[in-house]
Amino acid sequence: MSWNSASGSLSTPTVDVAIDMGNPFLNLTLDAFIKIGTVAASRAVAEDTFHVIKKGSISSNDFEKTLKKMCIEGAYWGTVAGVYVGLEYGVERIRGHRDWNATIGGAITGALVSAVSNNKKESIAIDAITGAAVATAAEIINYLT
Repeated sequence: MSWNSASGSLSTPTVDVAIDMGNPFLNLTLDAFIKIGTVAASRAVAEDTFHVIKKGSISSNDFEKTLKKMCIEGAYWGTVAGVYVGLEYGVERIRGHRDWNATIGGAITGALVSAVSNNKKESIAIDAITGAAVATAAEIINYLT
């Protein structure tokens, strides 16, 4: 009986942009803003490209809307990521431990984003729980890999 086997590896591309602001807090926050803001802007372009292909034509108005959407989405999600990373770093510095900082940072970020969006108290609490859950899940996945 013969056994066939296959092996391989898969790796993601690494993009490291180093901007030294002279403070680790600012370095981490700006790095998160740039990386996640770029992802959000790319998502906006991909979504609008799909709609243009589906429609079959593009106008200068469509192009202008896409650029505006890229800026808005990139700035919004970049800011959310910067707040989260900054809070996680700040909690770690205050507590002096690296255990539940992602959960605390996610909860505070979720509550802040919800409060800025003029949501009611119940929605703010739900968004805080969601932020904590997503941050904790991401931390666990990062730990496992």
